[in-house]
Amino acid sequence: MSPVPTKEIISFGPEPESPYSVAVKADGLIFLSGTLAEQAGDGSAARDVGTETRLTLERMREVLAAAGSSLEQVVSVMVYLTDAADFPAMNAAYRPFWAADPPTRTTVITDLILGAKIEVSMVAVANGAERRVIHPDGWSRSPNPYSYAIKTGDTLFISGLVPRSSRDNTPSDGDITAQTKVVMDHAGEVLRAAGMDYSNIVSARVFLPNAADFPAMNAAYRPYFKEDPPARATVKAGLAGSSQYAVEMTFVASSAARQAVGESTNSALSQGIKSGSRLYVSGLLGNTESNAGNVAVQTKEIFSKLLKVLEAAGYTKTDVVDGLVYLTDLSTFAEMNTEYRSFFEKDFPARATVGTGLMSSGAVVEIMLTAVKQ
Repeated sequence: MSPVPTKEIISFGPEPESPYSVAVKADGLIFLSGTLAEQAGDGSAARDVGTETRLTLERMREVLAAAGSSLEQVVSVMVYLTDAADFPAMNAAYRPFWAADPPTRTTVITDLILGAKIEVSMVAVANGAERRVIHPDGWSRSPNPYSYAIKTGDTLFISGLVPRSSRDNTPSDGDITAQTKVVMDHAGEVLRAAGMDYSNIVSARVFLPNAADFPAMNAAYRPYFKEDPPARATVKAGLAGSSQYAVEMTFVASSAARQAVGESTNSALSQGIKSGSRLYVSGLLGNTESNAGNVAVQTKEIFSKLLKVLEAAGYTKTDVVDGLVYLTDLSTFAEMNTEYRSFFEKDFPARATVGTGLMSSGAVVEIMLTAVKQ
């Protein structure tokens, strides 16, 4: 009997020039790469964000159909906007694509390639698979088109949480410490509604408009995890919705058996978390005093570290199914791609690449990955 492949590459239209797959299917999930309107439309320039949003989601709907899924089966969405002022118009164009129970969503402000106003990446499940909305008792509905959490199998996807009241959606007052506690406390309520707790979180992404808030955020975040904190990436990015927000966090949790892997020197994160057949790897950096600003050398060093994490968990690079690349300068995109392509060679994971600030001086690239091994 032939072994079941770890991942299935979903082909759709012309192969992308950059080293990523349009979509990858693995372990019951479908990972869709970051998608731009330029990849979906009629080639015309200077579109408004509403048109870009519509074109992007229409293309992703077609990719999902090719993968045996649909927009109704999407469980998690990342939206990257270049301008916070586009948030209302993006929402207006986005909302009609889901008549009910929209997926979880996180929206942040970043730089994007090709002059795009919006980039969208997704995770979905196949048609007919479990997709259950989780909504804590007493919480008001989000004013924007997303669900706070969606559970499928043993996995829970949580929307980007910002420091606002869960009862009336008013922004919370306070400094970064107070706002971090509000976000983490709300995450705890969502987890409990799904029958989980903080120990079930396997992966986190943290977005800070002010990099100087990083130490205080870490100090407030760390006590919520008694041991083996989740894999995590933290970057500088703008937030949508209110200028009062100082932090946004999004999480993936799982009730599957959980094990920390790798040699993390940061008490606020684990280098990797193995949960069931999935491995969630923290955002990895490759900067040293001698290679500050050198994206090619740093990307190579990141993949050297990645191999050690994968091997420690019993995985190989062919098991990687999804990636997220943060670049401080998108003019280095091609250089990063050269090293990225050289490492994976073929059967590339899905991927999104956006421009953000990083938390380590001299770092110009950070890469966060998910792997699956049957």
